[in-house]
Amino acid sequence: MEENEFMRFATDHAHELILFFDETGRVFYANLAANRWLEYGDQMNITSIVDIFPSLFTVGVGKLTCSEEMDGHDIETEAYRRNRTCFNICVKFEKIGDGIYSAIGYETTEIVQMRKKVQEVDLQIAEALKVKSEFTANVTHELRTPVNGISGNTRELLEKETEPGKVRLLQLIERGCQDMHAIINNVLDFSKLEAGKFTLETREFVFRDMIDYAVSNHKSKINDKGLDFFITVASEIPERVIGDELRIVQILNNLLSNAVKFTSAGKIILEVVMTAQVDNRIELFFLVIDSGIGIAKENQDKLFQSFSQVDASITRKYGGTGLGLNITKQLVEMMGGSIHLESEYGKGSMFSFHIWLELPKDEVSEAKGFDLTSNEQVASYSLDDFDIANEMWNYGSEENRAEIDKKMQKIILCIDMENWEKAEGFADAVKKMTAQAPKDVKTAALRLKMAVQKEDQEKAREYHKTLKGLLDEEKVGNGV
Repeated sequence: MEENEFMRFATDHAHELILFFDETGRVFYANLAANRWLEYGDQMNITSIVDIFPSLFTVGVGKLTCSEEMDGHDIETEAYRRNRTCFNICVKFEKIGDGIYSAIGYETTEIVQMRKKVQEVDLQIAEALKVKSEFTANVTHELRTPVNGISGNTRELLEKETEPGKVRLLQLIERGCQDMHAIINNVLDFSKLEAGKFTLETREFVFRDMIDYAVSNHKSKINDKGLDFFITVASEIPERVIGDELRIVQILNNLLSNAVKFTSAGKIILEVVMTAQVDNRIELFFLVIDSGIGIAKENQDKLFQSFSQVDASITRKYGGTGLGLNITKQLVEMMGGSIHLESEYGKGSMFSFHIWLELPKDEVSEAKGFDLTSNEQVASYSLDDFDIANEMWNYGSEENRAEIDKKMQKIILCIDMENWEKAEGFADAVKKMTAQAPKDVKTAALRLKMAVQKEDQEKAREYHKTLKGLLDEEKVGNGV
């Protein structure tokens, strides 16, 4: 087969529509695909390109003009058949010789229809998100009204009630209202973030006052659980910064709340350092470290997903919607940063995140002397650097004995005050810290916890005395 014949064969049998026409618009060649789609048959050679593409071509005084440049770029338009029906086509026109032009295209009817369906689906999704957002806003608003009423009445009753049993029940109701408020706020925030309607509100604020406020929300629970709490704010951080103070507090509240919730013994650390400055913007690096239950490596990816916790038992025991860390992640990213987790099951967890804030004009000059070498220090932080829980859970160690003694004192005080909820938390911590102890000690710790759970004051005192005696005997035997 000669070269010209080969080219003609290839053109004739191409899947695309191929037309050749002259400067008057007369079509003098159409391949098989063009004949099939346009249905001109033998009359194709007397057809004008204007008849096929009337929206693009016109002929005036024997000269063809096109509303688009014939430079080979894709044009989406309609092509008309002989019977004047049309179909969608993507076509390109190009000059291939002196007064000779080509048209090469393919039918796009299915593509156009698919686009319309996609647009319809997008509109339906947008409408559904709008309805869901409005529904969420209305429902959360309606829920707040009765919760606020219950909470307000409970506080009034607490001021008047003196009977310990009733006070405890009222405190449980008040705590339930607080948890309900937190859930409502999380659901509303998540809905706004999902709908893309969440915006940051930046203003100038005093940074250390913000930290004090965030920490104050958790001090009572930290003290109630007998935990040690350490906080460090680097001296180079300016006094005043510009950012969304409320949302930074929300991030810290989520992380500190989790740290307190999942830590039964040991300590919690909050550290903030300045890691970079670019003109009037600074990068702050936050660390929240705890000696809590920790998270296994294979479960850590679940934490930042919406409505997700490590397993169902955590939800049953500690509560929560599984939204807090997902919202935290999105808020951190909106502030130009990222959040990371380092954790080991049974050892504790370290959440670290960084955000960018602006400086007021009068603070910029004071902060310019910042040394970026502190970045190296931050980058090297790991959970081991903080000595969170290595020895505390090792039965018989100095740290372990000190922590058990502290918890045993708290337990008997709570029993005296009939504060069974707190007593149960301390008893659970003692049970965990005696997991490696001799059988009689472990048994006494278990019985103490069960008596506290049943709110049996007589048995609780008996088992507390038994466990304390066993622990004291071991101390004497070990020469402590």
